[in-house]
Amino acid sequence: MTELYTVFGGTFDPIHYGHLRTLEALAKQVGLKKITLLPNNIPPNRAKPHATAHQRLNMLRFAIEHHPLFEIDTRQLRHEIPSWTVSTLEQLRIEQGVKQPIGFIIGQDCLLNLTTWYRWQDLLSLCHLLVCQRPGYAIPMHTPKMQKWLEKHLITDSNIQQLFSIPSGHIWLFKNFLINISSTEIRRLFYQGVSVSSYSNMLPYRVIDYIHSVNLYR
Repeated sequence: MTELYTVFGGTFDPIHYGHLRTLEALAKQVGLKKITLLPNNIPPNRAKPHATAHQRLNMLRFAIEHHPLFEIDTRQLRHEIPSWTVSTLEQLRIEQGVKQPIGFIIGQDCLLNLTTWYRWQDLLSLCHLLVCQRPGYAIPMHTPKMQKWLEKHLITDSNIQQLFSIPSGHIWLFKNFLINISSTEIRRLFYQGVSVSSYSNMLPYRVIDYIHSVNLYR
């Protein structure tokens, strides 16, 4: 069976167990051997990260060391302009070939706001969307038109092998693993100078040590 080349993008400011454990569970359910983490330098639809690109890359490396499921693609960190997902997927499609199945992992909040993304209509011509449910977000889309679009492309767990059989075009909802951890909350806790016990279950110790060593989020 053809492997599904799978990518998860974000600012990772910082990376935490809400990312890592959700991705591990998703990989187990889908049958993935590798997930590529794609940190961006300038996110198009949110504020500039608090940590520098170098600091966020270091945190990613510490978080995934000795973890063979993950690898890092640094191409977006070299951009001094907003990193458009569709442009990166076009590059990956050229590199991987027209027949290679590609999966792009997003959160449910991103799915609900997909129409704000640059050239969002082109995404499913380039990849499958693997959508992780988020606590507090409803499944229905905001408009009947977008709900119809979702239902047209949606596949169920019983049809999950379709992600491997064609290069792009499907949407799959991963709805069995919800972890309510946010980078915003982690940054707030570091800023307030609370004890390590308050956030030790939120992100790897190697990342915690690095954040303290460079006095980040203070």
